[in-house]
Amino acid sequence: MTEKMGMVEKGSSAPDFTLPTDGGEDVTLSGLRGRKVVLYFYPKDDTSGCTVQACDFRDSLPRFQGIDAVILGVSPDSVDSHRRFREKFGLNFPLLADEEKTVCELYGVWKEKSMYGRNYMGVERSTFLIDENGTVLEAWRDVKAEGHAERVAEALGG
Repeated sequence: MTEKMGMVEKGSSAPDFTLPTDGGEDVTLSGLRGRKVVLYFYPKDDTSGCTVQACDFRDSLPRFQGIDAVILGVSPDSVDSHRRFREKFGLNFPLLADEEKTVCELYGVWKEKSMYGRNYMGVERSTFLIDENGTVLEAWRDVKAEGHAERVAEALGG
C-alpha cells in the first residue's frame, strides 16, 4: 500500500484493489483504466439512506454512461446481500463486497461513528471520482445520500 490510511484525497493516486461483485466476478480498479470511475462507499444494503443513494445513482446512470464513467458501490455487506439489494431495487451497476473492510480502510472511510450515545465502527458515506489514469479528481466525504449522485454527475460534466 502506497497510500496512508485515510489520505486518499483530490490529486492523489487511487489505491488499487480487487473485490468480488454481486454478480460473482471480481473487479480490479486498475482494470478500469481508460474510463472514469465513480467509487462510492455506503454503510449497509437495504437501509433508508443507502437505498436513496443507490437509487439516485441508478436513475442517473445514463448521464454517467454518456461520459464513459463506471459506477461502483462498496460496502462491507456480503455478495449475497448485495445481490438481493441490487435485485430488489433494479440497480444497474455492480456492488462490491468489502467484508474484511480492507478497501474501506485503504480509502479512510472505515471510521468511528456515534449514534444515540453509542460509539461504533462503520462506513462514512464517501465518494471518489477517479480519472482514466487512476488519479482522484474529487473526494466527497461524509456526504448526504439524497441528491449526491446529481452532484457527482455535475462534477463529471454529465
